[in-house]
Amino acid sequence: MCGRYLLISPVEAMRRFFDVGGLLNLPPRYNIAPTQDAPVVRLDKQGRRELIPMRWGLVPLWAKDLSMGARCINARAESISEKPAFRDAFEHRRCLVPTDGFFEWEKKGKVKQPWRIGPAEDGLMALAGVWERWRPPEGGVVRSYAVITTVANELVAPLHDRMPAVIPPEEFEEWLDAATSPQRLRQMLRPYPASRMKAYPVSRRVSDVRNDDPGCIEPFAAEEPRLL
Repeated sequence: MCGRYLLISPVEAMRRFFDVGGLLNLPPRYNIAPTQDAPVVRLDKQGRRELIPMRWGLVPLWAKDLSMGARCINARAESISEKPAFRDAFEHRRCLVPTDGFFEWEKKGKVKQPWRIGPAEDGLMALAGVWERWRPPEGGVVRSYAVITTVANELVAPLHDRMPAVIPPEEFEEWLDAATSPQRLRQMLRPYPASRMKAYPVSRRVSDVRNDDPGCIEPFAAEEPRLL
């Protein structure tokens, strides 16, 4: 699964990586958690890419309140086209979730050790996502998203059996295009190559959602940093 991630690359780097303009004023985020707002890339009505803030945790159209979103932070690639909460969004409203990496926790007896997992060369990558509009009874609109997960690759597998699906830049256009076939979409939700990623244990500060600072990604101090 994916329950925490970070986004710390400069705005200019995001502009180049995602080919979007008019970016938001984005402070670095070291510990993005469910129900918080974070930027996603989608197509606007003219078919151009745009970066806009959305709430993490997809709130289905038929939800009675926002709390449903907390249970829909991830969507499984194998069943996303069948689940009522996600199937319409998967067909019509796909997005890219910008990140500099995500966190997973390794169980060591009674202790859970967080690991940062991201691109081998550092920098940005894009997680596969879907988004939805929900209209609360009092009016307005809430835009929310879910991260799609797939089977873990050999780097992530020692920590968890699932990982976020990563969309490489050469597939951005196809992923966002509403005309892309369901068969092709499923092919794109494969495990990302472990050779293009790295992982290392980080400070346990990241386990507390109240912490959102550079200390969250510092190598674990109790031992020498190690790579999987």
